[in-house]
Amino acid sequence: MDNLEVIQQKILSSDQLEQKLALWRMQGKKVVFTNGCFDILHLGHVDYLSKAADFGDYLVIGLNTDASVSKLKGLSRPVNPEQARAGILASLFFVSAVVLFDQDTPYDLIKKVQPDVLVKGSDYKAEDIVGYDIVKARGGKVVTIDFLEGYSTSSIIDRLRS
Repeated sequence: MDNLEVIQQKILSSDQLEQKLALWRMQGKKVVFTNGCFDILHLGHVDYLSKAADFGDYLVIGLNTDASVSKLKGLSRPVNPEQARAGILASLFFVSAVVLFDQDTPYDLIKKVQPDVLVKGSDYKAEDIVGYDIVKARGGKVVTIDFLEGYSTSSIIDRLRS
């Protein structure tokens, strides 16, 4: 199997994700979940995602579809289409799975994943994070990670426009 096939096999449908989760759970592995748009992957994203991955054995990323990014960020976004964003995320060695979601929040996806650890940026209070109730009800942890100062997709786009 070549590297591109390895990357593409990490981009999963909902059904494929269920199969992976069942295997990982059977093996007693710890699953970490985070989500986002990850429109222009930058060092801040890599820092955040690598730290998230350190909390368990497998990192699952819920990735907003193009339609949901536009709804959240405006009609000029995303800059990169969902399949490109998914492929770039899946190319990171510490990312185990990337799953697209189209809803306003990843609540239903978190319900499906039932992660041991839910991770978001520290701009959120843990109890305000979508899925907090799901993870806490099963004895999991909700963790926030500080962002790497000076890196954001919006600031990159703003610099390009000025």
